[in-house]
Amino acid sequence: MRGPAAWIVRGAAGALTAVALGHTLWNGLAEPGVALAFGILITIGELARRDQGCRPGPTDRRPAPLASAGALAYALLGQNAGQPTHHGVLQVVVVVVAAALAGIVPHVARGHAPAADHVARRVLTVAFAAVCFQPLYNSGRLEERVGQGPYLVLFLLCLLGLTALCDAVLAALLAGARTGWPYGPLLRDELRAQLGIGSAICATGVVMALGVAGAGLWALPVFSVPLLLTQMSFHRITAIRTTYRQTITSLARATEIAGYTPPGHARRVAELSCAVGRELGLSERELTVLEYAALMHDIGQLSLVDPVPDGATAVLPAAEARRIAGLGGEVARQTGVPPEVAVVVERQAEPYREQPVAARIVRAVNAYDDLVGGDRHPSGSLAALEELRLGTGHDYQPEVVECLARVLARGGRDRVVPVPPG
Repeated sequence: MRGPAAWIVRGAAGALTAVALGHTLWNGLAEPGVALAFGILITIGELARRDQGCRPGPTDRRPAPLASAGALAYALLGQNAGQPTHHGVLQVVVVVVAAALAGIVPHVARGHAPAADHVARRVLTVAFAAVCFQPLYNSGRLEERVGQGPYLVLFLLCLLGLTALCDAVLAALLAGARTGWPYGPLLRDELRAQLGIGSAICATGVVMALGVAGAGLWALPVFSVPLLLTQMSFHRITAIRTTYRQTITSLARATEIAGYTPPGHARRVAELSCAVGRELGLSERELTVLEYAALMHDIGQLSLVDPVPDGATAVLPAAEARRIAGLGGEVARQTGVPPEVAVVVERQAEPYREQPVAARIVRAVNAYDDLVGGDRHPSGSLAALEELRLGTGHDYQPEVVECLARVLARGGRDRVVPVPPG
C-alpha cells in the first residue's frame, strides 16, 4: 500500500528527471568524457548490486554503495585535473538516472529489480547535493569564500552530512508510507545506518571528487577499490546474519515437528511481535532480539514428557508457565544466541512489571495466538483481545495490548510485515 508521501516523492523525482532530460537534450552534454566516465562507474556500481534475500526490509539499506558514491562524486565535482567543469544540476540528474537504469537491466531480467523508491531517492538525494554545490562553484562564490584547501574539504563534508540526512528523511518517509510503521523509529534506524556503510559512501564520494579534481579521471578506479572491498564485507556479514536467522527458525520449528505446538505458531508469534515492536518504536537491534526470542519462545516445551494441549502455555498455571520458560531460557543459551534473547525467553511468563519490553510483547502475542488458535475463543480475535485486556492488571502491559489491537485493525495477523534481518 502506498501513501501520498510515496507518490509525492516519486512524482517529484519523475518531474525533475523529465525537466533535466529535456534541458540536456536541448543544450547537449558538457564535458561528455567526464559524464561518460562517471556514468560507467555508476552503471558498474548498479551491476555489482547484490539481490536482496527473501525477507526485504522496510527501507533500502544501500545495496549499491559504489553507484551511490559515484553519483555523489559527480554532484560534487568542480574540476577535472585542475580544469574547471561546467556541468550543472540537471546534467547530474540525467547522468545518474541514465546510468542507474542501464545498471539495473540485468536485475530486471532476473526478476530482482530494485524498487522504484530506490531510484526516486537516488535522484532527489543527488539533486540536493548538486543544488548545494554546483551553483556556488560555477558562480565562483565557493572559491572566493573557502578556496581550494582544507576549508573546501570541510565544506564538502558538511554538505555530505546534510545529504545523508536528506536521504535518511526520504527513506523513512517512503518506508512509513509503505508499511504504516511509526516515522520516528524508522528515521532513527536510517540515521544509525548512515554511520555504517553510509559514512563509507559519503567519504568515498568526497575523495573521488577531490581525486578527480587533482589527478583526473584516473582517480575513479583507484578510489573505487576500497569501497568495493567494503561492499564485499557488507554482503558477507548480511549472508551470515541470514544464515543465522534461518538456523534459529529451523530450531524453533522443532516444537512443531515434535507435535508440541501447532504448525506455524512460532512464525506467527514472531511476525506479530515484530509488528507490535515497530508500533512501540523499538530499534532495529531491539527488533532483532525480539524476533529471535519470539521464534524460540516455546523451545522449553521440548523438555516436557507430556505435551501441553495445543501447545497453549498461556492457559497454564503461572508456576508451570514460568518453569517451561526457564527451561526454554536454558536451551536458548546453549544455542549461542545473544544473551538478551535467552533473557526474554526465560522471563516471558513473569508479571509484566518485572519483564523487559520484548518479553512483555512475546507474552501478549503468544497468548493472543494461543487464544485464537484453539477452541477457547471460537468468536475470534475480538474475544481474545478482550481477554488480554482483562489481564492487563497483572499479566499483560496495557500499552502492548493496545498496540496489538492497532496492528490487527490495520491488516490482521496474516498481513503483518516481518522485520528485516539485523
